[in-house]
Amino acid sequence: MTEQAEPQTNRRELWKKIAVRSGFLVVSGVVLYFLWPRLVEVFSSSEDLSGIQWYWFLLMGVLMTGAFMAAWELTHIAVPGISRFVAATSQLVSNAMAKVVPGGAVAAGASYFQMLSVSGVSPARAATALASVSFISNLVLFSLPAIALFLAALSAPIPSGLLPVGIVGTALFVLMFSAVFLVVRFDKPLLFIGGIVERVVCWLGDKLHKDWHPTAQHLLDQRNEVVEALGSRWWKALLASVANWTLDYMVLLVALIAVGSEPRPSLVLVAFAGSAVLGMIPLTPGGLGFVEVGLTAMLVAAGIPGPDATLATLAYRLFQFWLPIPAGAVAYVVFKRKFGRPAELEAA
Repeated sequence: MTEQAEPQTNRRELWKKIAVRSGFLVVSGVVLYFLWPRLVEVFSSSEDLSGIQWYWFLLMGVLMTGAFMAAWELTHIAVPGISRFVAATSQLVSNAMAKVVPGGAVAAGASYFQMLSVSGVSPARAATALASVSFISNLVLFSLPAIALFLAALSAPIPSGLLPVGIVGTALFVLMFSAVFLVVRFDKPLLFIGGIVERVVCWLGDKLHKDWHPTAQHLLDQRNEVVEALGSRWWKALLASVANWTLDYMVLLVALIAVGSEPRPSLVLVAFAGSAVLGMIPLTPGGLGFVEVGLTAMLVAAGIPGPDATLATLAYRLFQFWLPIPAGAVAYVVFKRKFGRPAELEAA
């Protein structure tokens, strides 16, 4: 009886996955259909990328590579004893999955979890690592608007040249680390921020007739669980996460300077944070369409001329969205050669 029930359960799970993926695919198609005219307008400017000097592309590539290396280090810190090879390949593959599969956040989390498990990490430890990495990274991301407000009082348009960019990046790194350090280390700042989130989300839930009732205490409990899981390594994880987001932001800043703009760091930071949130919307793979259209519009609102905003967005997305996809494919092949297919290992 049990043996007969097991294949039926597996078939139900398979059909459930197919139905969910198909649903996401249909929704993605509909969304992209409505965004298509605006996307065509954005991508029609791609030929103008050839007008950007090669050394700007080199610098953007170095900065984005640094951002990915920081993400690998975050995984390495979250799972003590794991090799940097596994940390790098699992992050690259899961990142690529998030960009090519509709509703890719789920598939990305599953591939990340499975690759850690295949490499010898226990399922419980892999799940804890996934939760820790996600919480720390999102905490830094959601702190960006508040930091941008502080920078707004101090910043001015950035003149051409690398020195001002380096100064802005260093200052932002210090500010981000200090702000999130306070939130992670002390309860009152987190409870204050959690209270604001609680009121805003509950208000939105009431307006949209959704059962959204997050609490500041729940956020505090999550923070405590993550810090406990990371132990004394939590500040290293915070450093890696701050480095990841700072270097990613720097790619966008350099892209704007490369097209001839003089952006204000604080306003670009708000646009950057907004685009990162848009990228989390699971309606299209990797936020395709949402980010291109949304980031361009936010940069224009930040005072960047329309053509410059469009071209900078395309340059940024080249390194943030398109190039990591083949990199993820290569990482999967290399991982498979070392550890074998996950299904084969599970069967063994």
